[in-house]
Amino acid sequence: MSQDEVYEKAGFGGSVPRGTRPAVVVVDFTYGFTDTVYPTAADMHAQIARTRAITDLARSRGFPVIYTTIAYQPWEVETLAWLRKATGMRALLAGSRLVEIDAATGISDGDPIVEKHGASAFHGTNLAAMLTGAGVDTIVVTGATTSGCVRATVVDAVQSGFNVLVPRDCCADRANAPHEASLYDIDQKYGDVTDAADVTDWIAKL
Repeated sequence: MSQDEVYEKAGFGGSVPRGTRPAVVVVDFTYGFTDTVYPTAADMHAQIARTRAITDLARSRGFPVIYTTIAYQPWEVETLAWLRKATGMRALLAGSRLVEIDAATGISDGDPIVEKHGASAFHGTNLAAMLTGAGVDTIVVTGATTSGCVRATVVDAVQSGFNVLVPRDCCADRANAPHEASLYDIDQKYGDVTDAADVTDWIAKL
């Protein structure tokens, strides 16, 4: 029995319904992850460009576009358990260039930025309240890294009651193996893994 057959037999891999009021959540396309001058970063130019096609369209249609960043205060560097494990993240200090949204994303002055302190964009933030208040029923999640903050955000989005779409060509990671494994897991259990062309076509028809 193949891996796909095992999951299908267990009842995984179904499609999620798509609503009529989407939002795009762009996870951590900040310079600390996108500018390879920093050791925490990787080349994400292609994924940013495809994400921008989605966000530009969504914004023009009046749908929310929300960005996230991880930003720490100096005192948090010595107290948060995650930073004892992922020590490279200690460089992501509030006020530094590393935590600024990459201008290549096309971020607009009116786009909210959610500042987070963990992997999920929902944990300890008001993101769920913002989305609910805007009447959102479906979230398109893009960004970095696929195996870290993107996956954590997708899991919490589902647990918060939202349908989730993840365009694979809009997500980036430092290595391909965790990227692909995370997309497979997301597609089986939490959301539909698709691509930018499918998402833009869907939004354009709403």
